[in-house]
Amino acid sequence: MKPVLLLLALLLVKPAHANTPPEDIPIYAVSLVGSPYRLGGTSPETGLDCSGFVSHVFKQTTGILLPRDSRAISKAAQPLAQAELQPGDLVFFNTLNRAFSHVGIYLGDDRFVHAASSRTGAVMVSNLSDRYWRERFDGGRRVISPGQAQPADAASE
Repeated sequence: MKPVLLLLALLLVKPAHANTPPEDIPIYAVSLVGSPYRLGGTSPETGLDCSGFVSHVFKQTTGILLPRDSRAISKAAQPLAQAELQPGDLVFFNTLNRAFSHVGIYLGDDRFVHAASSRTGAVMVSNLSDRYWRERFDGGRRVISPGQAQPADAASE
């Protein structure tokens, strides 16, 4: 999509609050459910890993280029309390005995979409309240596009 058309689309699909993610992030993310999992993958056709999935979704829906691994993505986004999560925000987990080793996209109602693992083999929807995910939850983050205003407390960090 051309940058002018993308900007126009983002203005037309204006979220309720200036700092909330665009609505098309979760819509596009869910459209990829069933895409194959592949470690290091960045394409829905050949396979995606968790950070490849998130990066692909953000590039396609917002034009934002995110870092390639989940830990770096966590550092590039604004921290949120779990109660502040909105559809399109990112959720992070400790799945490899290290913080922020897995990432997904929050859908609302405690659900998130992610490229889970080679064991599950595909992009899927899971629930934050499931014991496995609840015990490994590292927090939420919001990707702020370069043109969006950040809250005063975030700007001072």
